[in-house]
Amino acid sequence: MRMSTPSSPTTSPTAFSAAVAAVRAGRPVDEAADDLLAQLTREERLWLLDGDLEFWPGMADMMTNGYNLTPIPMGRVERLGIPGLLFSDGPRGVVMGKSTAFPVSMARGATWDVDLEERVGTAIGRELRAQGANFFGGVCVNLPRHPAWGRVQETYGEDPILLGEFGAALTRGVQRNAMAVVKHFALNSMENARFKVDVTADDAALHEVYLAHFRRIVDEGVSGVMTAYNSVNGEWAGQNEHLMEGVLRGMWGFEGVTVSDFIWGLRDAAASLRAGLDVEEPFRQQRAQHLPADLEEGRASWDDVDRAARRVLRTQLRHYAALTEPEPPLDVVFSPEHRALAREVAARGMVLLKNDPVGDAPLLPLHRDALTSLAVIGRLADVANTGDNGSSDVRAPEVVTALRGLTEALPQARITHVADDDPAAAAAAAAQADVAVVVAGYTAADEGEWVGGDVLADPGLLALFPPPGDDPAGQSFASFLAEPGAVDSISGGSAGGDRASLRLRPVDADIIRAVAAANPRTVVVIVTAGAVITEEWRDAVPAVLVSWYSGCEGGRALADVLLGDADAAGRLPYSIPAAEEHLPYFDRDATAITYDKWFGQRLLDRDGRTPAFPLGFGLSYTSFALGDLTLSAPDDDSFTGVVTVTNTGPRAGRHVVQLYGRPTGIDAVADDFPTRVLLGFATVDLAAGASARVTVRGSTRPLRRWTPTGFVPASLTAVIEAASYAGDPDAVTAPAELALA
Repeated sequence: MRMSTPSSPTTSPTAFSAAVAAVRAGRPVDEAADDLLAQLTREERLWLLDGDLEFWPGMADMMTNGYNLTPIPMGRVERLGIPGLLFSDGPRGVVMGKSTAFPVSMARGATWDVDLEERVGTAIGRELRAQGANFFGGVCVNLPRHPAWGRVQETYGEDPILLGEFGAALTRGVQRNAMAVVKHFALNSMENARFKVDVTADDAALHEVYLAHFRRIVDEGVSGVMTAYNSVNGEWAGQNEHLMEGVLRGMWGFEGVTVSDFIWGLRDAAASLRAGLDVEEPFRQQRAQHLPADLEEGRASWDDVDRAARRVLRTQLRHYAALTEPEPPLDVVFSPEHRALAREVAARGMVLLKNDPVGDAPLLPLHRDALTSLAVIGRLADVANTGDNGSSDVRAPEVVTALRGLTEALPQARITHVADDDPAAAAAAAAQADVAVVVAGYTAADEGEWVGGDVLADPGLLALFPPPGDDPAGQSFASFLAEPGAVDSISGGSAGGDRASLRLRPVDADIIRAVAAANPRTVVVIVTAGAVITEEWRDAVPAVLVSWYSGCEGGRALADVLLGDADAAGRLPYSIPAAEEHLPYFDRDATAITYDKWFGQRLLDRDGRTPAFPLGFGLSYTSFALGDLTLSAPDDDSFTGVVTVTNTGPRAGRHVVQLYGRPTGIDAVADDFPTRVLLGFATVDLAAGASARVTVRGSTRPLRRWTPTGFVPASLTAVIEAASYAGDPDAVTAPAELALA
């Protein structure tokens, strides 16, 4: 019988704790894992390969009481003290309990600061471990080929270098206290069609673009890889042997554990095991139902079982043997320290897109002492809006809204809030205020993880559920789920999914224009995760700030930025086009789609389209100049660039230096290769008038193309430039090209 309560490997001497001690003392982890495996019965070996909770009770609890409120256990074996994989989701914090809601990953990507992201990872790992989990499924790095993707908020940006470096930083931070899991492997960037779509991509697109960041995180030592729901080149990702055994383990040398996405992550228990999937998540489902017969009839072998079981054991042994930090107390969860970090991150990531003069100076930052009245406009200004309501939802005990943050920061000012979709009322309030702040954008009803009830109208997905058997509770819940609208009622009608539009609502545009006409000192604050096209109203206002889904301290962070207590330091982690037709084809209900190399800034460059805002763009409250770029010779996959950064403005500020490479002699269309690629980045804080030499680590991997024999340089040399954004006309070019071969 499976154990029913979590067990720590350190509470009493067990076979597992002895194995951990032996590994710490120098015994090879493979030997220790083999010894443990030899002590397991065949039944216990199968226990390692899926969740511990029975399916129907687990589903009922998850869908009625709440998702992942406590650790979800997989593969615990009480007899030997094996703790198992105790799952908690992410990535904007720990979804268990009442944890700290950090800004969404895309907002953190906008900081371009991997040291800050590592600090976030450390905080998440501490909160996770304090609540009894050890397995964090929140390193989400799927590349958003199209900004309408509903879960774009869970990833860091459009570029493989950004995705890889931020995923590696989060992994480093989390793995001080827990095993980190990177997801979703691979080509998961459509939400409504995620259970049915087959994504086709050739090897060049896969290795140059869609797998490159996963490789970087595997190199960092991530403990787990979660597969995707979708099919890749004709095979479901959860049973795709080429991806798991061929690429992940064969090419990259991954030594951790592979796990399925939840409930619908595989379609054939034996096929998934043979293909290299180690654990079916999160409950006893297809493997518990089918694997014993599959083994008996030869559709899978005990060698397959032992291969997976050995990986599960080895991953846990490596993790526990490496732990050096003491177990955090429970009061670390939503602690003042973590709330302060959430505020710092939120402020750091906000991106100032426009800041025109009003009178003799730019509108922002606002001057606190001169503000006697403020109009705060919009339905979202006083809403706790931290992101979607799916598996990444973090239930923070308190969320500081934009209205509250500004009210706290301006106790002397008269603040008027207009929440209704009423342009006339908004304009009237704005006309009576020194400054108007319009908060507009999206909620979980517009974008997020898709939890629509028609999932359970699909007979193919329903067939993956085990029979409810004689359990009355299981029979009752199975009957409930079969009713029309059942899942919608559980989710509160907030189905999320891929965005239907890349623009604000028409009424939001009307409100913005009405407010700007009434008050020339108008700031528009956009709540979003993905790109928002602003062409129909941006000309009317002097200032536009992207505030993202900014976490539990977002309102205070917004006040910090608007009032200049923090510099406007965020930079776009993606490009924003001027029109929808400048983007790749996207059908959110597709059953088949082909992904090529062309998306985002790379596609705009290839087609000669001028973006509304390029990758890496963002204004500061000061100004910076770059000069004197020098390069080191490439060493394996990397090189360094050193550039002088000078703060030429009136106040202290923070700048992001971006290294781009332009392979020589490349024609994007003829050569099917980008003409400019991001290679690295670094941040620097400078006082007014100060200069510093900044070292930026660059990767040469984006300058290579995939061939049947592996990667080769796309050109013999590349021009390297230090820039403030992609295509920056003031970029500084190194005096000599970088030799790549």
